[in-house]
Amino acid sequence: MTMPALAEGLGSRLPSADERAAANQLREIIAAQAAGDAKLRVLGEDRKPAEITLTPALSDLLLKVLRHIGSGDAVTLVPVSQMLTTQQAADILNVSRPFLIKLLDREEIKHTMVGRHRRIRAEDLFAYREQRATARDEALSELAALDAESL
Repeated sequence: MTMPALAEGLGSRLPSADERAAANQLREIIAAQAAGDAKLRVLGEDRKPAEITLTPALSDLLLKVLRHIGSGDAVTLVPVSQMLTTQQAADILNVSRPFLIKLLDREEIKHTMVGRHRRIRAEDLFAYREQRATARDEALSELAALDAESL
């Protein structure tokens, strides 16, 4: 099973200096238009100008991607329907593969078995990551409140 979305483009390497500069330039252009629907004029393959309208949500997404590329970060796009290997899921969560396996065995993250191999739907992995971030934020807020009480 191949994972083309995880290996395409800049996900497998760092952006070059030219790519970083182009990303920063495009980010500035989109940011200048981001107040409403941004309209961009681009040249199509036939070299004829075409106008593209970017909604605020699409502009925001592109700005985030371009900000990372402009900073020199590798960027990988993962469709939410993508099935991930345990190593890919562990890499996304920035945890070890054995730790991820423990999470799967405790059923903290939904997964399916394909033969002897576990596969995790990206949507389920991102839901777990969001739950973990929410729990962490709540715990930090509680600690801050306790600290404030002791002062």
